[in-house]
Amino acid sequence: MNEHDSWSSKVEATSRPSLGLRGTLLFLWRQLTSMQTALILLMLLAIAAVPGSLYPQRSVNPTLTEQFLEENGRWGEILDTLGFFEVFSSPWFSAIYLLLFISLIGCIVPRVGVHLRQLRSRPPRTPSRLTRFTGYTRVELPEADADALLETAQRRLRRGRYRVERTGDSLSAERGLLRETGNLLFHIALVGVLICVAGGQLTRYHGQITVVEGGGFSNSLTQYDSFQSGAWFDPADLPSFRFTLEDFRAEYVLEGDPSKVGQPTSFEADVAVTGEDGAVQERTVQVNKPLHVDGASMYLLGNGYAPEITVTDPEGTVVAEGPLITVPLGDVGYTSQVVLKAPDASPEQTAVVGYFLPTGVIDENGPHSQYPDLVDPQLALTVYQGDLGLDDGVPQNAYEVDLSTLTPVTDESGNPVLLRLYPGQEYELPDGTTISFDGIKRYAAFDVAYDPFERWVLVSALTAVTGLILSLFVPRRRVWVRVGSGGVLEVAGLARSDGPDLEDDVRTLARRLVESTEGSAP
Repeated sequence: MNEHDSWSSKVEATSRPSLGLRGTLLFLWRQLTSMQTALILLMLLAIAAVPGSLYPQRSVNPTLTEQFLEENGRWGEILDTLGFFEVFSSPWFSAIYLLLFISLIGCIVPRVGVHLRQLRSRPPRTPSRLTRFTGYTRVELPEADADALLETAQRRLRRGRYRVERTGDSLSAERGLLRETGNLLFHIALVGVLICVAGGQLTRYHGQITVVEGGGFSNSLTQYDSFQSGAWFDPADLPSFRFTLEDFRAEYVLEGDPSKVGQPTSFEADVAVTGEDGAVQERTVQVNKPLHVDGASMYLLGNGYAPEITVTDPEGTVVAEGPLITVPLGDVGYTSQVVLKAPDASPEQTAVVGYFLPTGVIDENGPHSQYPDLVDPQLALTVYQGDLGLDDGVPQNAYEVDLSTLTPVTDESGNPVLLRLYPGQEYELPDGTTISFDGIKRYAAFDVAYDPFERWVLVSALTAVTGLILSLFVPRRRVWVRVGSGGVLEVAGLARSDGPDLEDDVRTLARRLVESTEGSAP
């Protein structure tokens, strides 16, 4: 190695100092709190939320989640291990959420300090050379009064919402600090949205209930069909209220465009609400008009029919009765599935399975309803007997029945008995069991929910939109006016971003100032 190579290696060695632990941490903090990193994390958060809409979430619909796992085998197990069925509580989603929160705060706090100093500071002094700025205009007014000219310029600039500072023979004017205020307001409100969403997830609750006409609901955990709550929610905080579903009304398109016939036009549920003080209030709940009580809001989610069916065994004992909630199959006519289980029936347990048809038709397409209202209501049923599996101790879906362990009831010719019942009719099976269709009621499905941060999410979102509008549409500008010796008037401006109208505004200001000098020849 020659002397030159030795000198180069020494220079290279001394020109790469080690950052050290403190320097490395400071570098990482600056990278995390940069606006570019915040935008990347915001994009990652949006991408990370996509699986939450593609795959069933265990906290929302555990039954559908388990069904997905059974159908997809190993692939479902991999997704479950990665947390794709609990996206919003998974470690990776929480990590992105927390990093975005830290990044925004670390980015905002220093900028707030800088902006506050800008608000308290004076406009920058007039540069010595104005010729390099936008719209530079030079006019000689040898007979003009410099003080009067500057006072006129000061008045005009202040009317244009400029902050004006006079120094000697020049004016410095500035406006548009509200642009940075809006930018900071947007980011602060975004942090507020993150805080409120997180707080709502921890403290909220919501549950689903189904109530038949004439039936009621008391706000307690045991009354809910399903219930989910945040980690910080205390069931003792459930508000004390109850209500009775007095009437449910639905209106549908009856005539006109064939493609629109049967479409719903309104759903209304009349309820009598009893508050904690015992006072009863009559309210009407609609799809987009929820019922609000202290500590909860009740939304109308769905509805259907509850036919009154009674099953009597050969000994005359009623083994199943009452309004039976049916499940609409999703067609326009409200064809609904009926499942009635009678575990106490004798000599064998009995299941009645079939369809409720508000406007029934049975043709080559099978039983179905042509119109959702009660024009020609009827039941199309099949009866099964055997072991319902209710004694195994395994929870079952009330709206499903396993027919593999049951045998259909047959007539004298050995064919399964197919029942078609109208309201008020009764059918007796070969073994003496009777099934009667006693009447029809409506039911309504409600969602009872409460999120103490919900209104603050709305306030933060509106604040963010306001800040974004300010940051996009408020121009940041500086204007200087100087009256030199010999009555030389100079006007120029500077825009923080591209301002196509700034040059015209500067020249207009110069022209107005010239016009204000009566009798002065430019």
